Amino acid sequence: MTEPQKPEIIELPKICDPRGNLSVIEGLNNIPFDIKRTYWIYDVPGGQLRNGHAFKEQDELIVALSGSFDIVLNNGIEDKRYHMARSYYGLYVPRLTWRSIDNFSTNSVALVLSSTIYNPDDYIEDFDSYKKYLDNAK
Repeated sequence: MTEPQKPEIIELPKICDPRGNLSVIEGLNNIPFDIKRTYWIYDVPGGQLRNGHAFKEQDELIVALSGSFDIVLNNGIEDKRYHMARSYYGLYVPRLTWRSIDNFSTNSVALVLSSTIYNPDDYIEDFDSYKKYLDNAK
């Protein structure tokens, strides 16, 4: 098994125009994977947490298209919180990274780009199971 990459904020191209700005995401060009699936999270009630999980194979890029929210990543040892509030920044979340999303502002929209199609067997949805999986992967 190859080592996953590290999480990072990716600054997306921002084309400024008096008629409105435009940003673009191209798989394998300005993000480190080919896009196989896209979904978005919206209408999250105030105070709600999108429960954590990790993926065995899937990489993600998460962008705040509207509003703001926090993404909490854990590598099995420590948490790191990222505040997402600009539509020209995406957070790259590599496989084998535990993630949860909280602190949603009113009318926020989180765009998620995935490197794989949906596969329920790729999900690790219990943090203790995640830590055991990491230990076995070493």
